[in-house]
Amino acid sequence: MENARGAAVAVEADTFDNKAIGEESLAPQTTRIMGSWSYLFAWLGGCVSIGTFTVGSGLVGTLNLLQVVLAITIGCTVIGAALMLNGRAGHKYGIPFMVQCRSSFGFSGNRIPALVRSIPAIVWFGFQSWIGAGALNLVSDALFGYNNLVVFFIGFQFLQIGLSVLGFHGIKWLENIGSVFIIGSLAYMFFSVLNKYGDVISSNLVNVEGTWGTPFWGATMLFLGVYSTMMLNVSDYSRELNHNVGFFRQVVIYANSILPATLFMGLIGLMVTSATGEVDPIKVFSSAVDNKPLLIITMLFIAFAQVTTNILNNVVPPAYALMDIFNIKFKTAAVIVGLLAFGTFPWELVKDESAAGLNLFIQTYSAFLGPLFAILVVDYYVIRKQTLDLDKLYDANGPYKGVNMAAIIAMIIGIVVALIFNSVSWYASLIPTGLIYWILMRKMPAAQRFMS
Repeated sequence: MENARGAAVAVEADTFDNKAIGEESLAPQTTRIMGSWSYLFAWLGGCVSIGTFTVGSGLVGTLNLLQVVLAITIGCTVIGAALMLNGRAGHKYGIPFMVQCRSSFGFSGNRIPALVRSIPAIVWFGFQSWIGAGALNLVSDALFGYNNLVVFFIGFQFLQIGLSVLGFHGIKWLENIGSVFIIGSLAYMFFSVLNKYGDVISSNLVNVEGTWGTPFWGATMLFLGVYSTMMLNVSDYSRELNHNVGFFRQVVIYANSILPATLFMGLIGLMVTSATGEVDPIKVFSSAVDNKPLLIITMLFIAFAQVTTNILNNVVPPAYALMDIFNIKFKTAAVIVGLLAFGTFPWELVKDESAAGLNLFIQTYSAFLGPLFAILVVDYYVIRKQTLDLDKLYDANGPYKGVNMAAIIAMIIGIVVALIFNSVSWYASLIPTGLIYWILMRKMPAAQRFMS
């Protein structure tokens, strides 16, 4: 049985290695398509999130400029460490998140983390698509006098669906080509904001007391929470990274992609909202940029940034989940994810009064993602000692069949703890969840077969 399954895995992996563009698979990835620079550019493009802009906008009146910079830095440091820890399994064995979950949750149980990961991805997909469509609509209005946001939203969404079906080969080139444009545009927008609103920013953000209490630590979690989804399924990306990219270089990659992008976007949101009161990024930049050609370039950047972020972070994870649950191809799954994003009503999420609600949404889904992260890390490092059996991970009738109740119980307890401490939900859930999972795996009879 084991030999037959091992042969099947080998055949599937060989098929995966010779796949055409867009033919993604859940099989172990042995041929890697990303070197250090490609991986850096992919993360840079994937982290230019309008969600970070919105989080920064929501901190006006709570923290001063120095506190926001430190909150972003702390949040990004935690993000980098978490990505490094949870991405090791994918990098070493070439397995995606859905397969990684099988040893801790079981073949059927892995649908729970898949659902928890997919819902925020689809919501962010719709939210960021609406922002991108708004940017394109503004460009069209400036150049041709044509204004129809609904038409641009539908067209922009189908454009992203079309790019999504290209899979990681398409993602690699999209992120690599766009990274220079992204870096230049971010720097330009940042200094434009400083130049136009410097005096107001100084009085509203620099010369205010702020707080170093719970709101400060809650802010670190908000910036972390924007990326807490990626911390869960980082194996989907690290499996594409060349084997010769070691631990130190990976740390450097994460640090030099996530922190700059988050600092720029978070601070731009904070500064402009403190000066103008606006939280809609399209209104913000249209008022901050006086030169029409520069305005057009800025709006195109916003639209492009949504494409790079959506395809990497908000299409791949739920698409892999659909592939695993319904046994469908990646292209079909990517199309379904794009269509589902239409149902998130993103036009409601971008309203001024929705900024606080978006922060609450981040805090709430982080309460679910923190426990899942803790379980995956404890399972790989403490239970498995960084050694996985691929045959068992791909044997639906083997020891990982069904649901591991130890993981479910630990997850539920972790979620309850996180919701009690909602402002720092992700942090609060880690130790209780990890400890309970470790104890249950050692003592719970039904969990013993998952120890193999």
